[in-house]
Amino acid sequence: MNNVKENQTDLESLRNDIVIKQKKGLPFICASVVIWLLILIVVALDLEQEKENIFVFCCSCPLLPISWLIGKVLKVDIFDKSNPLGNVGFLFTCNQFLYLLIVMWVFRAVPDKMVMVYAMVFGAHLLPYSWLYKSLSYRSFAIAIPLISLIVGCIFPAFSVAVTMLIIEVIFVISLLVEIRRFMKK
Repeated sequence: MNNVKENQTDLESLRNDIVIKQKKGLPFICASVVIWLLILIVVALDLEQEKENIFVFCCSCPLLPISWLIGKVLKVDIFDKSNPLGNVGFLFTCNQFLYLLIVMWVFRAVPDKMVMVYAMVFGAHLLPYSWLYKSLSYRSFAIAIPLISLIVGCIFPAFSVAVTMLIIEVIFVISLLVEIRRFMKK
């Protein structure tokens, strides 16, 4: 029984460490603001649907370098290997690649709804991070983003989804900043 308690304490220590060192993944969420701004620009260009969707996919490509640059500013090493839970976070990220298969199907089957589905996948993939980063913000946004994207995307065009996502991501960043500040005061 003592081993179980020690292991739980060790796990909590690792989680606390990754929350502090990675600042709850803030560099990636800040980068997602930039990504959704790029997507907003693409959908505002009034391109042919297929080209628009291809460019929307391309907007995600700079996520890692933008996250790295933001991490440098925030003093976060996004590639830090000192905490084994970093590998768990990477696994959570890889999960999104599987979800992107759904987005690729929508690209052909219902092309005018691709941005909506892309937003839903983006939001849904955040849920495991709520455990990793001990974050109510991640849990809340992981549920809210797919629901809001579905509602907005069924009623309005991709432009509205992109605007909504940009606003949500800015609010998400602010929410994480508040959480980080509170966590550091503990």
